[in-house]
Amino acid sequence: MPRAVVLLLAVAMSAAAPKAPPTGRGESESIEVTASLYSEREAIKELVGTDLDGHYTVIEVRVASRFGREIDVRRDDFVLRTEKDGERSGPFAPSQIAGNGALVVSPGGISGGGTMVGPSGPAWGGVPGTNSRPRRLGGEGAGSGGEAVQAQTKAESGEGRKAPPLQKLLEEKLLPEGKTEKSLSGLLYFPLEKQKVKDLVLTYAAADGKITLRFKK
Repeated sequence: MPRAVVLLLAVAMSAAAPKAPPTGRGESESIEVTASLYSEREAIKELVGTDLDGHYTVIEVRVASRFGREIDVRRDDFVLRTEKDGERSGPFAPSQIAGNGALVVSPGGISGGGTMVGPSGPAWGGVPGTNSRPRRLGGEGAGSGGEAVQAQTKAESGEGRKAPPLQKLLEEKLLPEGKTEKSLSGLLYFPLEKQKVKDLVLTYAAADGKITLRFKK
């Protein structure tokens, strides 16, 4: 086979091979956390089955017990932040991303269920497929912590309805919660978009200390 043809085949095979996602690892005395970061729309679509309209960063997480000790895994103990401007977020639940249920948000800081806090106040999730993106409460100069200001928004109640297909899909891939002596693996969905890998830091508030992960390609 001519050398030129061999080179072309090698280039084509290299281009077709999926790129490994940036990864990070951290541990405490009782827990080890490993994570892979998916921020590009194509990579998210391949992993999840939808690109979430490009409004989310998805992290594949494995939380493992060290030395057979029992650990209690909680999704709300994870926070993703960017060092570029200090914006940070807990993970969103699938119902917040694609569900019919109500969502109440107040600008008092990170709350369970994934409120995103940034320089202009908190934000809540948009619905993929509707050109809706995570929106922010308050305007320029709005405070995000410790202030008496309270705001809330309610979507139409989904009580008595079946969960939408996208919500079910996200739930199937979600990081499980609970106590274990082994490991739990799954996905977390963060409403942070268009962030550089080098700026992102994932923290996990383990019972015996905070674990910090930085991602490397």
